[in-house]
Order: sequence, then structure tokens, then C-alpha cells
Amino acid sequence: MSAPPIRRIVILGGGTAGWMTAAALSKTLANISVAIDLVESDAIGTIGVGEATIPTIHWFNQLVGIDEAEFMAATKATYKLGIEFHGWQGDGSAYFHPFGTYGGPGDAAMFPHRLIRAWNSGLEASPETYSLTSQLARARRFTRPVGDPRSLLSTLGYAYHFDAGLYAAFLRGQAEGRGVRRHEGRVTAIAQDGANGFIRSLTTDKGVRLEGDLFIDCSGLRGLLIAETMQTGFESWTDWLPCDAAWAAPTPAEPQATPFTRAYAQEAGWRWRIPLQHRVGNGYVFSSQFQSPEAARETLLSAIGAPSAEPRLIRFTPGRRRRAWVGNVVAIGLSSGFLEPLESTSIHLIQTGIGKLLSLFPRADCSPQLAEQYDRVFTREMEDVRDFLVLHYHFTQGRSESLWRHCQTTALPDTLAYKVDQFRASGRIMLGPEDLFRDASWFAVMSGQGIRADDYNPMLDAMPEAANRQHLEAVRNAIAQSVAQIPKLA
Repeated sequence: MSAPPIRRIVILGGGTAGWMTAAALSKTLANISVAIDLVESDAIGTIGVGEATIPTIHWFNQLVGIDEAEFMAATKATYKLGIEFHGWQGDGSAYFHPFGTYGGPGDAAMFPHRLIRAWNSGLEASPETYSLTSQLARARRFTRPVGDPRSLLSTLGYAYHFDAGLYAAFLRGQAEGRGVRRHEGRVTAIAQDGANGFIRSLTTDKGVRLEGDLFIDCSGLRGLLIAETMQTGFESWTDWLPCDAAWAAPTPAEPQATPFTRAYAQEAGWRWRIPLQHRVGNGYVFSSQFQSPEAARETLLSAIGAPSAEPRLIRFTPGRRRRAWVGNVVAIGLSSGFLEPLESTSIHLIQTGIGKLLSLFPRADCSPQLAEQYDRVFTREMEDVRDFLVLHYHFTQGRSESLWRHCQTTALPDTLAYKVDQFRASGRIMLGPEDLFRDASWFAVMSGQGIRADDYNPMLDAMPEAANRQHLEAVRNAIAQSVAQIPKLA
């Protein structure tokens, strides 16, 4: 006989992860009799600097029924077309990771091979000139993608910069409007079932006892339920990603918001710059092994000038929980693991955790088979993002500081080494259907980090080299003409 259904869900922690989870569950379970409680304490701060996103944010906003204009006004959001990397190939260098594809419509998979072929025959040209998204970003222009696959505008992609605290408040309003009950307080007692170890209730310092069938741990880096209670263990990735702290501080808003994030390589890490409507978010992710927190703080302040609030120090360990679903506890967000925001994946990993939970939503017995599948996919997603971040660090050239020498000489994860070897030999980017970053992203960062392919897809040999060059020139001209017709951002 089937186990009874889930009737009570308790979410531990608010912030971005907690309120995203509450908003999604209250929306998707609206027609099922499920009570959802969220407990958080105003006395416990949130990291709250995850202000940059990637295009997958559209899926989540659509899932919970968010109107874009209302969302952008409420969260002080700006458009984001990609990420610009400064200094990763030495001082003065820069390259752009666009959120769209390269080339013309319908040519996303083959276009990098066209460019590799031309490069190998002597053409010197930046891939940026063949990306409509990159060119719009440089020109401070913006328009939304269109669904017509014949249109050049179908090659665009975009996300947002927004205030993560305001986003959490916006989602809280939606969740509470659908019946989610918020409880203020710190958890002081956790009751477990003596037979199977399931959590049965949380008790707060206000004397509130919350019983549940399913508990979602959104308690941040501490992982109160998944780590401290369920003892899931942690796999550290500090050998590959040695940065373990960050200073964060805002500065006044730009006169005109830049439609992309900037990431500047520094002595012992990298510095972010994220423009919002009402301020600019700044931060410096660094390794305390190679620079003291005091020196790192001065590095940030010397770059940004006088901040509009005191810098905050955040400490972390890159890696993942060995299991993100144990018993009737599912960890979502930082409680499941941490990867630095170099490619703005923090909020994406929250929403994929929510997506997996929805697709594997259990009965009250919380089948171990569902948990196993959740953890299998979770591990794959985290390793995929980890490899993409390591790609930036390992292949940095023109920097001789100790951190960068360490990263350049540390052996790659096998999964990343395979991708790099395949690309160098054949121009192919070997991806699985569940990989987050697709061909254009890998091509942008590989080429930006100086990795070159020795060969290209031989199917292109059906076209003479002169015709290939003409095709590239036609694409570049079409992009330039399109950019001129698209309005500038206000």
C-alpha cells in the first residue's frame, strides 16, 4: 500500500533560498492540501550578495507567476547580457561571456567551428564581433529575444542583476498570499524519530513547535538540519577553488546601468561589480591562504573608493554536502554546498534544487530511491559548475601571483580535463543534456582563457575557405546593422 501523502512542510530559513522555496511550493501545491510553515530569525543575517543571475531565472519566475515589470521595479533590477572578465590573461586583458549564442540564427552549434577554421588559417578576429548579445552589451543597448528561429534576435539571451534581499521580500509577499505561514524565531530544539531518524518537529525560542512530514533546510552555510542533525558530511573542493572568503560593499548607483557583470582578476582572487538601479554591488572573493583579510579589504576599497556601507566579511568553504537529501530533510541553497559567484550560479542552484524536489516530490515515507536520484543529479550539477569555475582559474595566463601559480599547477578534475582535451583536438565541446553551461558559454571562456582548438568539424570542408570567411563577414555585418537599430538603455 502507498504511504500517506505529505501534509505538512517546514522550511528552515528565509532569505533568497527559503522564500524561493516557499513561493514555488505554495504555487505548485496550491490544489493539494499541504500546510507550509517557514521559520526564520531577523537576528540571523543572510549573505544576500547574490545579485547577479543567469538566464535560467526566467524559468523560475514563470513557474511562480511573476510579472517581469513588477519584479524589476520591486527588486531594483537591471538587465544582464553576460559577464566581462578583466585581467584574467594579464593586466589590460578582457573578454566577454555572452548569454546568447554566436553567429546567425540556427547556427549556434556550428559557428564556433567556422571561427576556429578561420583562426587556424590566419584570421585575427574576436568572437565578440560575432555575438549579437556581446555587441549589445558593449553598446549599452537592449531588446528581448524573439521566438522566431529565423530572426537574429533569437540568438539573444539575458538575465538580471537585482537586490537579493528585495527579491526575497517580493517572494515572501507572494508566498504568504498563498497561505505560507512565517514564524519568527531561532530553532532551539529538534526532535527526531527514534526508529528512522526522520525529523518530526522544530521548536523555536518563542516556544513555537512546528511539526512536519518534510523539512527543507535553507539555513545557509551552517546547514543546521542537513549537516548538524543528519550528519551528511561535506566534500571540500579547496584544492581546485582555494578562495574561501569575500568582502562585500555597495557604492552609489551608476548614472547609466551597465547591462553586464564585471569580474576583475586580483592578487589573491577576483572582484565583482554588479550594477543595480539604486546602487552598485561590489565584492572581492579571495583566498586567505594567499592574502590576509585586512589586506584583501584594502584591495577592495582601493578599487571601489568610499563605499556607501561598511564592508562585510563572508567566509565559506567551496564544496558540497555528500548528500543533499537525507531521510525527510532536503537541503536547498547554501545549506547544500557553496560555489563562489564567479559565473552567477548561486540562485540557479537554488532553483534547480526546487525543481528536483518538485519532480521527485515524495510521500510521507520519503522514499530513499527518490533521495538517491535527487543526490545523483545534485552531484552532477555541482560538479558541472565546479568544472566551469576551475576552467577560469587554471588557464589564467599573464599572472604570477602565488594564488594564480597554485591554480595553474593544480591538476584538473578528470571531467574537466576530458572536455579541454577534446576541444583542443577537435573543436568539439563534449556536453551532456543536463549540463548547465552550453556550447557558447564553454567556447566563450575557453577562447577567452587562451585555449585554442587544433581542428574543427570536417563537415565544414564542403565549403571553401573563402566562402567561410564571407559567411563570417556577413554575420558580423548583420550584427552591426541590428545593433544600430536597437535602442540604448535609459
